[in-house]
Amino acid sequence: QLQASGGGLVQAGGSLRLSCTASGRSFSNYRMVWFRQAPGKEREFVAGIFRSGGNTDYADSVKGRFSISRDNAENAVYLQMNSLKPEDTAVYYCASGYNGGSYRDSHGYSYWGQGTQVTVSS
Repeated sequence: QLQASGGGLVQAGGSLRLSCTASGRSFSNYRMVWFRQAPGKEREFVAGIFRSGGNTDYADSVKGRFSISRDNAENAVYLQMNSLKPEDTAVYYCASGYNGGSYRDSHGYSYWGQGTQVTVSS
């Protein structure tokens, strides 16, 4: 089970740090990713981190502003979001349990957190 937290309301240019903690099983050997979904839009890939934590990947829209990290000892993954823009407003989901296909496709993941709302005001 994954639990996402840390969302909130922030002004443009501000920062937030999202957390995703896992319970019930260890996710240290799993790829961990963040997706987001804005109203009326499809769920989109934001960032991913591989098992060791050494390899990360970001959507072009957040590259240079967001940073994903993980703490396998805590069974947690984090998303540091800086220089937030109104277009970053969405519900953010953490996911794991990659089961094949494109790792940027939300259908490729079996385990999902409940989502946390991020709202960026202009």
